[in-house]
Amino acid sequence: MNPLIELEQLISLFPESEYCPLYHHARHVAREGTPEPYHRMLVHEHHMTVTMESYHDCRVEVDVIESRFVDDLYCRKILLRNDVTKDIVQFGIVRFNFRFVTDSVRHAIESQEIPLGRVLIQHNVLRHIDLGAIIEFNAGPGFAHYLQMDERAGTWGRMATIFCDGLPAVDLLEVSAPLP
Repeated sequence: MNPLIELEQLISLFPESEYCPLYHHARHVAREGTPEPYHRMLVHEHHMTVTMESYHDCRVEVDVIESRFVDDLYCRKILLRNDVTKDIVQFGIVRFNFRFVTDSVRHAIESQEIPLGRVLIQHNVLRHIDLGAIIEFNAGPGFAHYLQMDERAGTWGRMATIFCDGLPAVDLLEVSAPLP
């Protein structure tokens, strides 16, 4: 599927006002065209929770902005924050098919207290992360607000799928706050 169409499908789970779009422009970029430090941050097949914690040298905590069920899929819009400074390090949208995990994993995720990656790691869920696409964004009012950045400034994100026990359980949009 075209990455920009897939991006719109994920974003449409939590519609923004037409006057407050998340971004003004998005562009699919080849992995090798991703500049540092975003390349190190996004171009891998690891959990962003772990990557953000390593890069920012802190633990991260999750703030769930909004969550809902769409058909049988659990969807949530989140921010990850540095647990010490409370600075926002990432915006994300998650679409999770709970049929592929245990009830204890489902309850931990629905508690909205622990980042998704940490839940899957703590519960020893056999997982593989498939990096789908790297996206360059020009922020709109939405990203400017959520990521505490200037509108029209640039940032980078990725879309990925997490396979749990070999089955495609989670679709993700993960957008980094601007990095120095």
